[in-house]
Amino acid sequence: MDESPGWTAIDRALQPLYGDTEPRHWGTIVAYRLGGPDPLDGVSAYVRDDHWHYVSYGMSELYGKESENPDESGWGFEFTFRLARAPGEDEAEPPVWPVNLMQNLARYVFSSGNWFAPGHHMNANGPIAADRDDCTLSALMFAEDPELGTIGTPHGRLQFLQLVGLTPDEYEAARTWNSASLTELLASRLPLLVSDINRPSLLSDPEIAEAVRAGVEADGSSSGALFVPEIGWSRDGDRARLRIGALQAEGVVKTLPGRLGHGRDLLLQGDDALVLLVPADGDTLTLRETEDTALEIGIPSAALDGLIEALRPEAGVRAVPGLPGLVVEVVQTVIRDQYGNPTDQTVG
Repeated sequence: MDESPGWTAIDRALQPLYGDTEPRHWGTIVAYRLGGPDPLDGVSAYVRDDHWHYVSYGMSELYGKESENPDESGWGFEFTFRLARAPGEDEAEPPVWPVNLMQNLARYVFSSGNWFAPGHHMNANGPIAADRDDCTLSALMFAEDPELGTIGTPHGRLQFLQLVGLTPDEYEAARTWNSASLTELLASRLPLLVSDINRPSLLSDPEIAEAVRAGVEADGSSSGALFVPEIGWSRDGDRARLRIGALQAEGVVKTLPGRLGHGRDLLLQGDDALVLLVPADGDTLTLRETEDTALEIGIPSAALDGLIEALRPEAGVRAVPGLPGLVVEVVQTVIRDQYGNPTDQTVG
């Protein structure tokens, strides 16, 4: 009897690509389910002509069926990552930092309950290759692995979810446009979406930059929700006060035109508060508290520019032009590094 049928299913998906090739594998000393610090039971790396291909084991159900969802195995995905390999680089020793990156992402999922899916993106608050000052990639986007795709396992569906490194301006493009369309553009220049930690931004290519600009103008933003740790709200009758960190306000400002400007909602999700910005009919601010303790704020189209101005990333309390019932409080944000530790840098 196979005691790890989920693990076996992953190995079978890799077999057409790698045959009997032995990967470099990193396992855990103490399993997470037994109190260890690492949620992933292991990560394997396979060598290719121009890159390493990393695959995780542990986001899905490797052993027995534990979740109540019969259609998906565990979280429904395993991480993959493709790292560019320089000619002549030692094939026997792939870099270890992608393993740590995968473990950190897994810790976030297991601790927060928030999962990833194709089209999601996140800021790493520093180089994705920790301690590499020459790394130009500081954000991640998630896409289905172009070779492994999605498979069935004895415990349900499993998608191989590839991490794709982004430069800062590419990350902004992901937030202000359509992540699926941006992924297609990246794939046209980066075969198999391989991450080269030293590459320049693809937006330095005028053709790519123009395609992004035109796409944002035509399509708006597909980012219907933003994680905004520093957010809160209070309400007094028909008046409301919105509190937000300066760093997060900057991202909201860049996303608003592609959402409310195209008639779409934008959810701001914090650790303890939810704010839903929605287009409002007419020229009057609307406020509504929902059952999930969120505040829904209806913004008339004529007041959108005023809200964007009030949300500029400078600490202070400001009334929103055209919306006398709404006050915005922007607070200074301390920048944290990729390990979550505060730095001496601030925004606002």
